Formats: sequence, C-alpha cells, structure tokens
Amino acid sequence: MKNREASADHLTVIPRNKHSISRKSISDPALKVLYRLSKSGHRACLVGGGVRDLLLGIHPKDFDVATDATPDQVRALFKNSRIIGRRFRLVHIRFGRDIIEVATFRGHDEDTAETDHHGRILRDNTFGEIEEDAIRRDFTANALYYDIHDHALLDYVGGLQDIEARQLRLIGDPARRYPEDPVRMLRAVRFAAKLDFDIEESAAAAIYEFGHLLAVIPPARMFDEVIKLFHSGSAVRVFELLREYRLLKYLVPALDEWLQGEPPESMLDFIDQALVNTDTRVNTGQPVSPGFIFAVLLWPVVHQQATQMQSDRQKMIPALMQVGETVMKRQVRHVSIPRRFSQMARDIWSSQPRFHRTQGKQPQRLLAHPVFRAAYDFMCIQTMVGLMPHRLCHWWTEFQLKHADSEAPERGKKRRPRRRRRHAG
Repeated sequence: MKNREASADHLTVIPRNKHSISRKSISDPALKVLYRLSKSGHRACLVGGGVRDLLLGIHPKDFDVATDATPDQVRALFKNSRIIGRRFRLVHIRFGRDIIEVATFRGHDEDTAETDHHGRILRDNTFGEIEEDAIRRDFTANALYYDIHDHALLDYVGGLQDIEARQLRLIGDPARRYPEDPVRMLRAVRFAAKLDFDIEESAAAAIYEFGHLLAVIPPARMFDEVIKLFHSGSAVRVFELLREYRLLKYLVPALDEWLQGEPPESMLDFIDQALVNTDTRVNTGQPVSPGFIFAVLLWPVVHQQATQMQSDRQKMIPALMQVGETVMKRQVRHVSIPRRFSQMARDIWSSQPRFHRTQGKQPQRLLAHPVFRAAYDFMCIQTMVGLMPHRLCHWWTEFQLKHADSEAPERGKKRRPRRRRRHAG
C-alpha cells in the first residue's frame, strides 16, 4: 500500500458520538490550554500520542496541543509559558509538574527550510494550515486531531485505519522522511515496541538503508532518545527491534560488537532479566535511572575486558575501574551521558566484587555507598542468571533488614531529649 498524503479532500471527520475520546480522559491543564486558545479565537486541537493512546485505551503520559496561534500569541495568552526550540519553535506551558506543549500548525517551504547535505532539517519554522501540519507529522497514528471546538476527531492520513490494524505507517516517502530526521527510525522502534504495532513494510525496509544517518545526530539528542527507548516500559522488545534493524551499533557500539562474537548465554540472560526488571519498575511507577541502564548495556564488555586483564578477584576492582573509564569514554562520543549517570554506572561496576566481602566492616562500608541500592539490584540480577553465587543476594537482603531493624528506635520507648551544651564564655 502506498504511503498516504494529507489533504482536505482526504479528510475524515468522526463526530463526537462516533469516537471513544471523552474530555474526562484529558488532563485539566490540557483542557485549560485548549479552551483558552479556542475562546481567544484560535483553532485548538489535541494531537499526537495523546489522541492515539486515548483511542487505544491507554492513559497518555503527555498531552500535546496544535493550534493556528503563533508561538508569540500563545506566549501572550499564558504567563506560565516559555518559548523553546531552535529547529522548531514550541511553547511549554507549565501547570505545577505538568507541562503542556503547544505547537503552531506547520507548513513547509523548500526555500526557507535549512537542511544539511544529508537532507536533515536543521531549522524550519514555516507556519501553515492544519492539512499541511498533518503531512509534517511522522506516523499516521500520531496525526489525528481532536478539535476542542466541536469535539470531533479529524483524520487526514488514514491514521484511524492504521490504529485499528495496529500498524505503524510513515507519512510520505521513507527515502525523504528518514533523512529529514533520522531519529524517526528510533521513534518507529519505540512506538512499535510500546504499542505492539507492526512497522509497515516500506518504512521497515528503509531503516536498513538509512540507519547509518543516526551517526550524524548530536550525542546529546541521542541520550534523550536512548532514555525514551529503554524507559518506555517495553525495553525488552525495544532491544530486540534495535538488534533486528541493526540500529544498536549507533547507540551502544561496544555492545553491538560484543554481540557479533560468541556471547555467553548467561550474559545474554543478564541483559534480558535487567530489561525485564526495568520494564516492571517503569510500569509500576517506580523510579529508574539512566545510569543503571547504561551500566547494564555496557556490563558485558566491561566484565569481559576486566576479566581478561585480571583473573584475581582481589584485584578486579582496579581492573573494573580502568576498563570502565575506557569503555565509557568511547560510549559518550556516541551518546552524551551526563557525568552523574556515567559515574553511577562506573560505581555500580566497581562495587560488584565488594559484594563477595561479607566479613568485618566491609559490608557496612558498602551499605553506606551512595549507589549501594542500584549496585545491589545489579548484583541480584547477576545471581539470578548464574553470574554470581545465588547466596550473595540472599545474604545482602538479610543484612539490609538486620541493619534497618538495628537503627529503628524501640517501639514504645521514648528517646531522652538531648541536653543542650552550654557555650563557654
């Protein structure tokens, strides 16, 4: 099937009584933005993943708004807003912890758009009509508009049909759309994994052809995309698709090279189990750290090289520190990992041999380490797949419980107030 283009002629309007989206499912901040824009004479629509997820029965993580108001006009209406972006100017409107992103309908002007020699759009702030905006979006499933004026659903590109078929279809020609923004290939992987969609045949085939363009994406932007991928709640499937479409080498090249050899089954199981645990934490609302996921993805390489350098367990800590620094230096050239996260990963690695030390004051010292909890979880995953003795996870679990009990004040026993010291003089 050919990729669809958007136009008013292809517009399908689904009235309020024919679709499942209810205002009760839209956040109050998003409704405030939509109604204020509408009452000010502007067209305002909920758009993108929020509309898609509501149709799929998923609670949206974010709500984005598209409007015919310019960024300056939006900024004038909302004191709690700021204009951001260089490639595309957007407005962020803050309501406490919630941020509603507002984008002006986009057009496209070949004469004003700034691109590099690969065809990647560097800057393009041409405004347009809603029909043009639909064409500018990446996938049909993300190009549905919920108009706050009459609560109708607007479909210019056959997005409803693709959602029903659970298919991810790129809008336009993949040979043009991927070079415009190579990150769209990573978004395809993330959406396919998260939504359990199939990537449409031509869009999938083009990933093999244009994957190399990810090498020109700034490392700072790649960090954001990697975190979105592995903190999506579908990291296991994301990892499978990155390998299937040969994209892992642009994100974690050292791991990709390691996988090309004869990787031990136990280490593959470790990666899989760590990703399963990460998905569980994300999907149950528990905190996850970028430092932990990079520690997981690079551990096979760090462990292998450190073991080759030093087989004596007592001397493994300096070996892990040396190898960890080298591996991380290479990694940050591709994905710019903030120092607090790269240091966390290195600390997790160098802590692993210390879990074997269960005598004397060593356990207490390790327990006091800032990354102990993450390092402990990391160690327990290793015990689950046979990389470390299973008894260690049990011992450290019991040790933490005993330590917590010993620090807790006895029930029913009041603490005596401290006597205030008198200052001399």
